[in-house]
Amino acid sequence: MLYPMSPKVVELKRKLESFMDRHIYPNEERFYREAEELGPWKVYPLVEELKPLARAEGLWNLFLPESGHGAGLTNLEYAPLCEVMGRSHLAPEVFNCSAPDTGNMEVLERYGSEQDKERWLKPLLAGEIRSCFAMTEPAVASSDATNIESSIVRDGEHYVINGRKWYTTNATDPRCKICIFMGKTDPDNPDRHKQQSMILVPMDTPGIEVKRPLPVFGFYGVPDRASEVVFTNVRVPRENMLLGEGRGFEIAQGRLGPGRIHHCMRLIGLAERTLEKMCRRVRSRVAFGKPVSEQTVTQERIAEARIMIEQARLLTLNAAYAMDTVGNKVAKAEIAMIKVAVPNMACQVIDWAIQAHGGGGTSNDFGLTQAYATARLLRLADGPDEVHRNQIARFELKKYSNA
Repeated sequence: MLYPMSPKVVELKRKLESFMDRHIYPNEERFYREAEELGPWKVYPLVEELKPLARAEGLWNLFLPESGHGAGLTNLEYAPLCEVMGRSHLAPEVFNCSAPDTGNMEVLERYGSEQDKERWLKPLLAGEIRSCFAMTEPAVASSDATNIESSIVRDGEHYVINGRKWYTTNATDPRCKICIFMGKTDPDNPDRHKQQSMILVPMDTPGIEVKRPLPVFGFYGVPDRASEVVFTNVRVPRENMLLGEGRGFEIAQGRLGPGRIHHCMRLIGLAERTLEKMCRRVRSRVAFGKPVSEQTVTQERIAEARIMIEQARLLTLNAAYAMDTVGNKVAKAEIAMIKVAVPNMACQVIDWAIQAHGGGGTSNDFGLTQAYATARLLRLADGPDEVHRNQIARFELKKYSNA
């Protein structure tokens, strides 16, 4: 292996895979049923039943790199563990490693006051509450975050917040107690990247209305609790401002780097699981007198899927290594490349698996439609493909600026 796992990671991976076999895979059908029957406004009992079991086995907060609260793993060490968790929609929250809580916990760890950490980080680390991140807006092209129109206005010892957000994951969850909100504090600043700020907003503050859950390809609650939220004259104390006015983009870049790589790690696990389903399916089905697995078109797709997954994994491990050794800012190109490559790879592998399953692949019986919804969503979440491709091209062209 180019990136061998340490003995610590090997043991954690073994424990994680065992937990998945004993508790996650056998309960997926119940998980999807609860999500469908209870909807995005409720707590799913299964998740709460499994959390204490994961915590008791030391499989808790594995994502935290430089903290006394987790396993103390680097991005490279966390990658194979995150991949295992990504094999099931049920798994990440059970291990307290699901978005957007992971990113929000990292923000609170880095930029929150001691009071913020006690009030919000501590219960998030314990899995007792959940959080949301309010950035995307329906009224503007959110691929360019400088378009944000929501306002954060200073009024004495408070800030007054107004805006309409959507795809605010977790907002419909009754356990969601804190929101990290991004809006403009200085809309006239000539530097468009210093107009925005981030502020902590308790979800029980007057003026917050969770308007509706948003389906992702018809799914409410799984793979995402996407929500639309309106903030009307929401007043929060001045000390809720994170890092200082005008530093929202600085926080966003620190938050989104790890979030992007975690999404890619999980998608590789999802693609692996999907390829397994595809192989089992085609070996068990006969068409035109021979197993579907013997059809050359099927073999070509299986081979291409294996090649694409391996390429994506190596690219992701390389990005993780770069983040650990030179930092997120210097590793921007590597992060951007995986954010394009991995969701596109997963979409293609899942599409082939759907085709191999025939009409049944388009139902919810095999987990493929849920998987496709996740992969397709992630070609947009944390920046669409087009933005990352433009960024990669700029990095490349800059090498020849003096040519």
